[in-house]
Amino acid sequence: MKLEIISPDKLLYSGEVDSIILPGSAGSFEILPRHAAIISSLKEGDIIYTQNGEKTTLRVDGGFAESNGKTISVCVEKVLS
Repeated sequence: MKLEIISPDKLLYSGEVDSIILPGSAGSFEILPRHAAIISSLKEGDIIYTQNGEKTTLRVDGGFAESNGKTISVCVEKVLS
């Protein structure tokens, strides 16, 4: 799946991933290939994406995500330390 994570000031990540876990406003959820279309607001928490078996974590302060099963677009307010 193609993942793109952006913030108001820059592109944070663009590339292929195997899966992604997002901090949804109603609870964390995972998106895998061929997932049903979804749009969700995000709360403060960790975005965890896996690429070739390697996990990367990005702590964010809310935003929203959209996926059509092939591409995932994530817009975040800001990245936290």
